[in-house]
Amino acid sequence: MRQLYGIYGAGGCGRGVMPLLAEQAEGAVELVFVDDSGKADRVNGYPVWTWEAFLMQTDREKAIAIAIANSEIREQINRKRQGAAVGLIDVISRNSVVMDDVEIGPGCLISPFVTMTSNIRIGSHFHCNIGSYVEHDCRIGNYVTFAPGVRCNGNVHIGDHAYVGSGAILRNGNADKPLVIGAGAVVGMGAVVTRDVASGSVVAGNPAREMAPKV
Repeated sequence: MRQLYGIYGAGGCGRGVMPLLAEQAEGAVELVFVDDSGKADRVNGYPVWTWEAFLMQTDREKAIAIAIANSEIREQINRKRQGAAVGLIDVISRNSVVMDDVEIGPGCLISPFVTMTSNIRIGSHFHCNIGSYVEHDCRIGNYVTFAPGVRCNGNVHIGDHAYVGSGAILRNGNADKPLVIGAGAVVGMGAVVTRDVASGSVVAGNPAREMAPKV
């Protein structure tokens, strides 16, 4: 049975992932975008189908990669995928570097020029964008997003649904006291994080400080 792979999301994230999936699949499967916005019938030469149209292809084995930047929506789509018994694809660029004793959960999207060194544990649906790195002994939760150029140094623990902005630097922690980025936290673009970040907070600057909530 011929396989059908979909990139769920035809926006910037999805368009950046599709060439990696095409290279990974090596022409052995049919590739489409899955997107319910109705903005286009084709994107970059690939057809765009609704989720319902994708599910109607009952004569083929189906799987998707979820290329949605918003982690909460990513989780919602994954639940929908599970309910429909559709497979899940990991997309890992061939020129990424994964070294020793690195475990990555399902549904990851690993972009070009990413490096992961040693003794790393990463949860499901991790998005690691172009030029980022993860150093030794890090622990990263589910649905975490790294924008391009994140520098995550050793012994950093990151909670579920955290977002780390482009060019941010996470200072290394220690084996007995890791640097902690709490669940749902947002680290701003270019921030230099030198101390723990509370769950749900937003930090920015050098050194990174918590942003005051809007009133």
